[in-house]
Amino acid sequence: MSRLAQTADLTDIQREILATVRDFVDKEILPVATELEHRDEYPTRIVEGLKELGLFGLMIPEEYGGLGESLLTYALCVEEIARGWMSVSGIVNTHFIVAYMLKQHGTQEQKDTFLPRMAAGEVRGAFSMSEPGLGSDVSAITSKGVKDGDEYVLDGQKMWLTNGGTSTLVAVLCRSDEGHPEGTARHRSMTTFLVEKEPGFGEVRPGLTIPGKIDKMGYKGVDTTELIMDGLRIPANRVLGGTTGRGFYQMMDGVEVGRVNVAARGCGVAQRAFELGVSYAQQRHTFGKPIAQHQAIQFKLAEMATKVEAAHAMMVNAARKKDSGERNDLEAGMAKYLASEYCKEVVEDAFRIHGGYGFSKEYEIERLYREAPMLLIGEGTAEIQKMIIGRRLLEEYRFQG
Repeated sequence: MSRLAQTADLTDIQREILATVRDFVDKEILPVATELEHRDEYPTRIVEGLKELGLFGLMIPEEYGGLGESLLTYALCVEEIARGWMSVSGIVNTHFIVAYMLKQHGTQEQKDTFLPRMAAGEVRGAFSMSEPGLGSDVSAITSKGVKDGDEYVLDGQKMWLTNGGTSTLVAVLCRSDEGHPEGTARHRSMTTFLVEKEPGFGEVRPGLTIPGKIDKMGYKGVDTTELIMDGLRIPANRVLGGTTGRGFYQMMDGVEVGRVNVAARGCGVAQRAFELGVSYAQQRHTFGKPIAQHQAIQFKLAEMATKVEAAHAMMVNAARKKDSGERNDLEAGMAKYLASEYCKEVVEDAFRIHGGYGFSKEYEIERLYREAPMLLIGEGTAEIQKMIIGRRLLEEYRFQG
């Protein structure tokens, strides 16, 4: 067990779950991750293994067949998985956010229908907010859901849908003006629709097309797609929570949890980069001694390890805050911002320690170097996090003059 990134006050069950996941990562993910990533191949065997471990139901309540664990347990598992291959943690994360939104906001019928099958990994979740032209401005979405009798008709184009091809349930955010008079704030006229579909690409149900995988610099293996709705008919009982106009709040609640997840991913990738750097530095010799004995390299290792430790501590704090029932948008924003930035820096330092070999696809650090940038963007850019942090700080420290 590593000296770094330890978590105090875990229960015996939490320690057992984490030990099981770490063993799975070491035996089933790390040996094949780079090869699969270079082929951009979906990790089917790994995903089946995670289903057998119960990871798809980790935070789903026991009454629905899940393990009923905390956000902290989940985040620490994600940290371990990302240490093996970040793409795998993305497959689990999007599924989990949809399950979390159902648990927190779904009707009883929606929970009963989906959560048991999601816990078993039979139904796989994805969620969709972003659109091609709007970036971080979620309130500017143009996709629409229009009431037509007992159904809604959905039209629009969505972008950056993780698990777009493999998922069978997608939570889609659309504008729905029904019951919301002219002049209503834009974020109050959005609704989350639960869209069931077949896995695959092309027209996966009438009115719904998943064009194909987006070719990416990193974060490979996992399928990232567009989603095109053209007259897609959804029954009214598939409005999340049964009431229109609540979609923005539901999605933001899910993304808040997702930010803890992205922080955990940053921690896991940074840990792996440190492991690779400290190992290589003791094997590579220059000027008659291992490069680890050169002060310049020791300084790098010291900085890397400190960043790994700091990011882990902030991620754990954000998860524990949410688990306690308190608002954690400030802590989640800080953790996501710090962990993603530190991850990029630790990966780059490990890359530099490898010298020319870091540029070779034979070395694992090359893969990490391409994966780390995604964390700077996913679940809100650094600039979005700083906006959230700044606004919350001004709320907390309001001038009383």
